[in-house]
Amino acid sequence: MSEAARSLLQRWGASFRKGTDFDSWGQLVEAIDEYQILARHLQKEAQSQPNNSEFTEDQKKTLAKIATCLELRSAALQGPFRKQESTQSQEEFKLEDLKKLEPILKNILSYNKEFPFDVQPVPPRKILAPGEEEDLEFEEDEEEGGAGAGSPDAFPARIPGTLLPRLPSEPGMTLLTIKIEKIGLKDAGQCIDPYITVSVKDLNGIDLTPVQDTPVASRKEDTYVHFNVDIEIQKHVEKLTKGAAIFFEFKHYKPKKRFTSTKCFAFMEMDEIKPGPIVIELYKKPTDFKRKKLQLLTKKPLYLHLHQTLHKE
Repeated sequence: MSEAARSLLQRWGASFRKGTDFDSWGQLVEAIDEYQILARHLQKEAQSQPNNSEFTEDQKKTLAKIATCLELRSAALQGPFRKQESTQSQEEFKLEDLKKLEPILKNILSYNKEFPFDVQPVPPRKILAPGEEEDLEFEEDEEEGGAGAGSPDAFPARIPGTLLPRLPSEPGMTLLTIKIEKIGLKDAGQCIDPYITVSVKDLNGIDLTPVQDTPVASRKEDTYVHFNVDIEIQKHVEKLTKGAAIFFEFKHYKPKKRFTSTKCFAFMEMDEIKPGPIVIELYKKPTDFKRKKLQLLTKKPLYLHLHQTLHKE
């Protein structure tokens, strides 16, 4: 086993045990957090290119199935608050079932038995690394010029929103609700099935909360895509690490290339958390979670329009 593979398995194993411990103790928000972050890492590894992975294709399929199980358990804990990305049943997927997967993850390099649950890998859309997205954008102008053509009904179904409920209040602690009102884009009317992915990252680009996707935009009008949807940040403001930022990635479907692409992104830093409206600038992709090489999307006055509400007991 290479040092890189050993390190990955140790991190994943620690995250898996942490999630099931939270689950056992009834700390459901924390369990959901761990499950979703780990599932995201496993999904990305499962979809990595062969020369960029420590694992075989069969092992990556198993990792993807473990990610599915983590998502199913996470969804079961969220109950009615979340629309499901998967049509697979979650009702009978219990904590004791999930715990059966820990030794499989720990021994993934030698595991050669049939997977114990009848699940299929997720997600249904292709995940592209920032570099891959950048390489595929040489047709951007040509494609966007004709993006409005064709029937949307002919496109494959994409995921719905994955929004989470507000956390329980704690004395002296502040919760943040961000309403995403609209985003200004010169070609707003040509974006197919646009939605926004919201994440909270530390200075190293590591997730501090579960990642959430808005539903597809409610309408497109002139140079604006309208959402009018509330995002409940899944950590009390006082518990966010110094230098953290909230990211908003605007994504849309590209029928010619058959994947969902990030068009641009914006972010809000901790000193910008204030009640009321806020307008933030849009940056060119790929999304720079470390905020080191930022380039404005356009010189035109087009922004992401938000409204913040702080809840303090």
